[in-house]
Amino acid sequence: MSAAGDCLPDEDGAACPLPATDHARVLLAHGGGGRLMQELIGRVFLPAFGNAQLAARTDSAVIAIGAQRIAFTTDSYVVRPLFFAGGDIGRLAVFGTVNDLAMCGARPKWISAGFIIEEGLELGVLQAVTESMRAAASACAVEVVTGDTKVVEHGRGDGLYLNTAGIGVVGHGLDIAPRAVRAGDVIVLSGDLGRHGIAVMASREGLRLETDLTSDLAALHEPVLDLLDAGIEIHCLRDLTRGGLSAALHEIADAAGVGIDVEETAIPVHPDVAAACELLGLDPMQVACEGRFIAFVPASDLPRALQLLRGHPVGRAAAAVGSVSRRGASGVTLVTATGVRRALDLPSGELLPRIC
Repeated sequence: MSAAGDCLPDEDGAACPLPATDHARVLLAHGGGGRLMQELIGRVFLPAFGNAQLAARTDSAVIAIGAQRIAFTTDSYVVRPLFFAGGDIGRLAVFGTVNDLAMCGARPKWISAGFIIEEGLELGVLQAVTESMRAAASACAVEVVTGDTKVVEHGRGDGLYLNTAGIGVVGHGLDIAPRAVRAGDVIVLSGDLGRHGIAVMASREGLRLETDLTSDLAALHEPVLDLLDAGIEIHCLRDLTRGGLSAALHEIADAAGVGIDVEETAIPVHPDVAAACELLGLDPMQVACEGRFIAFVPASDLPRALQLLRGHPVGRAAAAVGSVSRRGASGVTLVTATGVRRALDLPSGELLPRIC
């Protein structure tokens, strides 16, 4: 391996002082979010598996089979605790898979479920999780059609991990991907930020927050499909999971080669989330959601997009929060409440590990 390949770059692009193996250990210790995960993907996974589908940098691969297009995705869930305010690992796995398919504008149809079960897990817990998955799948009109189980020794699995894959049908002709983003596009946020991460953290750590705040966990395919059925010209979609809004904006800006401006005062944050973030030293823009997404649409489609989204329970707080300002120089700029423009930070690690 060349000297240049012996380490990963730091935030300024200079060679890092750590050997790559040590740097990777730092990444994994942080939980694998934000900039560090992007470095791992660029160094390990894209060189090994690189192809046109992965290069598109979307939440699902869109594959043509004859005249039909399908979306295909996979994800793993290691949330702790297994049950939290507003959800559980089973519901999270189904909705998370559905949402990844929705971010390509696909109608979800089929899901697989892999269970990694720690020896000694109570049967009642497993039954409760599978019942939650059944109910979530039924609510989304999807079927769990195949699966697998594995058992690991006590102390090696933290109760239960889940892996899912999903297949959906793409019924539109749009190219919904970062490469379709254009200067002048408006960024629509479907709802307020940070509920999921704060709810899971409170459940895990036993934080006595003076609120009945619950996770924003929800399926997102119906509002997305409504936008498409209405003829909204969606250029890109992204759900706001690990790294929250900040990570999603940076991923799209980098993949599309565009600059993005975001208005701080336009971003909806529930007062209880804002208070909890202030207490814990967190930025709501970096806290994960499991029922929120951003859509890049032409400015001419903005009024109809907002009207449609606000007609859904998950989109009542939908707002236009920014725009694509330029091509050729990627980056995300935050315009603060005082009118100051500053670079929006990209999370360097997972601020709240094990929340999905």
